[in-house]
Order: sequence, then C-alpha cells, then structure tokens
Amino acid sequence: MTDHDPMAGQPAPAALRALPSRTLSLVAMQADRMVSEGLARLDARKWHYAALMALREGGAASQAELSRRTGIHRSDLVAVVNELSERGHVERSPDPADRRRNVVRLTGRGRDHLARLQEVVMSLQDELLAPLTPAEREQFSDLLIRLHEHHARR
Repeated sequence: MTDHDPMAGQPAPAALRALPSRTLSLVAMQADRMVSEGLARLDARKWHYAALMALREGGAASQAELSRRTGIHRSDLVAVVNELSERGHVERSPDPADRRRNVVRLTGRGRDHLARLQEVVMSLQDELLAPLTPAEREQFSDLLIRLHEHHARR
C-alpha cells in the first residue's frame, strides 16, 4: 500500500507515513470498503454478518443481548433485525421468561446465508492480507487484538 495524498495523487509526507495511527486508519478504511462491497454483492451489510455470526455462536438472544454481543447500537440493531427477519434469516418470538421482550433466533435459511457470507468474508481476509505470510498474518492479528483489548479497557 502506498500512502498518497488523495487530492494530488502524490506520496504523503514521510512524517505522515511514519505514523502507525495514520497507516492503521488507512488500512482500516480499505478493509471496511472491501468488506462492505463484498457483502453488498450478496445483498448484505457488515451488521447483518455480525448479528448472524453472534446468533450462530451464542444462540438465541434478546435484542439487548444481541446489541452487547455485536457492538451494534440498540436503535440500529432494530433495523438490522427487521431486515434479517424480512429475508427469513432470523425470527423473533416472545421471551418465555419475560413476554415484554423478544428473542431473536437464527433460522435454517439464515444459517445458509451466513455460510455464504462467511465464504466471502474469509476470501476478503485473504485479499486484504495477501502480502503477508501465514505466520505474519497470525502475528498481525494477534497484535491488533492486543491493541484493541488494551484500548477497549479504558
């Protein structure tokens, strides 16, 4: 990746290229664009993928719990669940323990859709990390997780 001035097409000043925060931000923007475009080809969004994955791994959940699992704001999650429900990927039903809230469950159709999304996401990870060896990919992922966990505790 070359860090260019987006307006002039020229390399960014060395002082900017040397800032890890800037490079991380640029790579994050590229990764976000790649994943968004890849999922859009399957009529999906990142939040769809996150919600479906959280339901697959953690089981049925209230919308509040699903919001905590995914980091999707509760008000945004309502729209995500509505979209997934309209497509038959999740279903909502009253919580037997508290009829005032709904429980969201992954459907068989949702599992199939998630499998297709997972293939795309994993392919995009390979594309994003193409210049790195398998060992470097693992180390890079471990370092990113460590950075995130450190700053998330604050």
